[in-house]
Amino acid sequence: MSSTLRQWVDEAENIVIFTGAGMSTDSGIPDFRSPGGVWTRMAPIMFQDFMASEDNRIEAWRRKFAMSDELGSPQPNDGHKAVAQLVARGKVSAVITQNIDNLHQDSGVAEEKIIELHGNGSYALCLDCDLRHELDDIRSVFEGGDMAKAPACHNCGGMVKTATISFGQAMPEAQMKRAETAALSCDLFIVIGSSLQVFPAAGFPVLA
Repeated sequence: MSSTLRQWVDEAENIVIFTGAGMSTDSGIPDFRSPGGVWTRMAPIMFQDFMASEDNRIEAWRRKFAMSDELGSPQPNDGHKAVAQLVARGKVSAVITQNIDNLHQDSGVAEEKIIELHGNGSYALCLDCDLRHELDDIRSVFEGGDMAKAPACHNCGGMVKTATISFGQAMPEAQMKRAETAALSCDLFIVIGSSLQVFPAAGFPVLA
């Protein structure tokens, strides 16, 4: 941390930290938009296509588990730990993140401090009844069969999707409102690992 930033942090009373993909690259998670990233190798499955076709839902889950195997078990890096230390000092009111990797939680930041703009890829939700499903449970059923059927909710039979915001899916209103409130009330807004190219999330530093 530079001496100037350290001074700003010491003087601030209400810090908001905003993190993007660059935050997690040292944990072995690639920036999906960089050259050679996932989205340059394969087109993302749009939300409306996921909803419209079981074949697309099957492919989305196949990709999810293949990516999980490729990434292994990423761990929080020094950046995540530094953010967690700032939170522990009582300096940080919110950690706004574009990341879906759950590494802020894994580093010790309390869930209530974290605002996930793009959701969380460490579990899944039923799109009908909102029931949480654990990925290991889904994978055992999906791969234990013939993988000819997309996972379905064991409560209501609805479609199950990772708890992330897909291309074409509406941003989460409650999280966006929390982020806006946090940005407007802070006295220091720190951006880590984001090129600030994806809107509306990139507009929060301007609000601050």
